[in-house]
Amino acid sequence: MRAIIHNEFGGPDVLALGHTDKPVPGPGEVRVKVVAAGVNPLDHKRRYGWVEHFYPTAFPAVPGLEFAGVVDAIGDADGHGPLSGEALAVGDEVFGLTSTGSYAEYALAGDIARKPAALSFEAAAALPVAGETAQRVLGALGLTTGETLLLHGAAGAVGQAAVQLAVASGATVVGTASPANHDFLRALGAVPVAYGAGLADRVRAAAPQGVDAVFDAAGQDALPVSIALRGGTTDRIVTIADMHAADHGVVFSAGGTPPEQVRAIMAAHARLAVEGKLVVPVVETFALADAAKAQELSEAGHVRGKLIIKV
Repeated sequence: MRAIIHNEFGGPDVLALGHTDKPVPGPGEVRVKVVAAGVNPLDHKRRYGWVEHFYPTAFPAVPGLEFAGVVDAIGDADGHGPLSGEALAVGDEVFGLTSTGSYAEYALAGDIARKPAALSFEAAAALPVAGETAQRVLGALGLTTGETLLLHGAAGAVGQAAVQLAVASGATVVGTASPANHDFLRALGAVPVAYGAGLADRVRAAAPQGVDAVFDAAGQDALPVSIALRGGTTDRIVTIADMHAADHGVVFSAGGTPPEQVRAIMAAHARLAVEGKLVVPVVETFALADAAKAQELSEAGHVRGKLIIKV
């Protein structure tokens, strides 16, 4: 099969289009013919070797965590695969997360959900990481109706999902973003503020009631000001982007959601997406051979939504 492969850590230039064997599904897995793969900031962080503590790499490596595609083979003899109590068939359309890399023609997956017919492959591939990450962190923060969330990096894919889910739960969201994204965030229901010098004063003006919890999806030295806005405590501050979180005594969230819960979250988010209640917009698509360009754009930041690789 064709796949993007790298044999060392480094910049986008280490990524190359090559060929490797099709993976073989084991019990609890399906093999999927990938139609669309999502690009995430974690992809370039893994390519550099920055997150080996959380995501160890075995070379040759195929990047990519999330996909949408069509079931090609089922590992379980009973045909149930990873959907408990629900039989799968070759040809079923699914989306989810893979451990074998989604920048490839085929990938193995255990954490999947059925793709609704009304949801495109591209839109489905945009959901798993952003949706599960946002849901996981909001759950860890214990955000409830009437509380105020400070969300760093609110215009990114994870940030957008978190804004929509938090606002739907009855929380007030103050979201940091560049001024060019402020109208967009207002449309999602957030109160936008510009990041950079003077951020604490702008947040206090936007939320005189105070900040109950902080979700850092930006990782641009946002933790010290977050701690100050929380009155000096690190309680109810979670980051997914700052590799130095432990130095500040802040929780770094990198997964750990039980598989059954991940599948339920994805299925629920797919339903919300079909209803127009959870949207992670696809801003650009790339051919598989242009995966390095996609990662380079993602790494540069300021992408309002999702980059998708069409396989």
